Amino acid sequence: MNTTILRLADIAHARSGDKADRSDIGLFAWEPLGYAVMLREVNAARVAAHFAHLLGSTDASRVSIYPLPNLLAIKLVLNGALGGGAANSLRSDNLGKTIGAQLLRMSVELEASQAQAVLAAVAAEIEGF
Repeated sequence: MNTTILRLADIAHARSGDKADRSDIGLFAWEPLGYAVMLREVNAARVAAHFAHLLGSTDASRVSIYPLPNLLAIKLVLNGALGGGAANSLRSDNLGKTIGAQLLRMSVELEASQAQAVLAAVAAEIEGF
């Protein structure tokens, strides 16, 4: 099987924030084919592994995922990812504001033909802006 590796940034954009010790991420597909890939590939186990450096483990129970099909989006909540929250954290950045960009670096492996179709659909959608 001929496969291609894409980053989520190739098919989606994200916004994120924080509340106490939780990071809240909105992952938005540019178009329906990319959303289908996101639904299949972005799961609690993969997200926990991707953010193990923040979560302190790969425990998938610390990740909550909520599909939002009408928005072609997925809401993700990383519980316990922010070192106790702003009042307790030694991190000097904006805590959860940068987590969405980190998620966009996550890789997905697709059949080459599917990757080409998704990238073409994204390009057509973005061109319309």
